[in-house]
Amino acid sequence: MCPQPTSGAVRCARRDERRADPRRDERRADPRRDERRADPRRALGRRGEDLAAEHFARLGFSTLARNVRTREGEIDLIAFDERTRTLVFAEVKTRAAGAGRVRPDQQPLSALRARQRRRLRRLARAWLARPPDQGRGRERRPSARTIRFDAVGVLLDRRGRLLRLDHIEGAW
Repeated sequence: MCPQPTSGAVRCARRDERRADPRRDERRADPRRDERRADPRRALGRRGEDLAAEHFARLGFSTLARNVRTREGEIDLIAFDERTRTLVFAEVKTRAAGAGRVRPDQQPLSALRARQRRRLRRLARAWLARPPDQGRGRERRPSARTIRFDAVGVLLDRRGRLLRLDHIEGAW
């Protein structure tokens, strides 16, 4: 229903036609379009999280969830080790190395501060407190003997190739 009479009604009808256009929905759903407009920092972070998840898989962990949003923020990676029954909440920091050597202050894990550590603990509490079926899809909630907070630092070259991956178990 259009709020304005006469000429406004024509404008409103056209707007409604545009909303009903199926091609418009197809254009929005095109993932390549989103990748082209993606923020390079977000792509860098996504690449680092992919490598961290692969690292955890090589160690025998199964990935329970990635990029979990709660009211408090986002958890990068949640993994579970069936053998030791350990639930891991991981913070992943990714940096791209420029030309030459990487200074110590440019190392990915040098960016971890006490504030981020507190935030990850708060996020983990929120994730554990909510019902398993809340959020995106169905999440498995295994019973864990141990909960651990890990930090993963990923250093990539300019082309996105892995130079170094540092994993600190029980970082805090």
